[in-house]
Amino acid sequence: MTILRAGLLVLATLALFAALVAGVGTLLPREHVETRSAALPAGPDAVFATIADVGSYAAWRTSLSAVEVQPPIDGRARWIEVSGGDRIAMEQVERRPPSRLVTRIADPDLPFGGTWTFELAPEAGGTRLTITERGEIRNPIFRTMSRFVFGYGATMETFLAELRARVQ
Repeated sequence: MTILRAGLLVLATLALFAALVAGVGTLLPREHVETRSAALPAGPDAVFATIADVGSYAAWRTSLSAVEVQPPIDGRARWIEVSGGDRIAMEQVERRPPSRLVTRIADPDLPFGGTWTFELAPEAGGTRLTITERGEIRNPIFRTMSRFVFGYGATMETFLAELRARVQ
């Protein structure tokens, strides 16, 4: 087999794989709902204060290299989460201390979007925090990867583990 034929075979295989991944993604629903919950060792006031203080996220969320707090719009807190070369605009859409906080991705041009609803309840001297993600994945390749490779709940699980370490 010549080098040219081998190169063409590799390219054709990669194109076929990409088409297969995209095809699977088009069959998956664009929207999903996923929930994760954890018991935390601090009370609801302390947990709420930690998750509402977005300016300090980069100090305890290892995936973030920086957080750029933006001026509020209509009283809603806004910020940009910086992770490597990615910049994700976020905003709070509901705030009821110390029991409920809702945030959303505020950039409609991203291939994904959605909200996180944080619900806090006292539990055994600490707090039960439940996060519900209502997400939308617009890109069919990302949809396939999220469903079968990364998992919808992976970011929530990391957030909860890092939050637990922060409020100890």
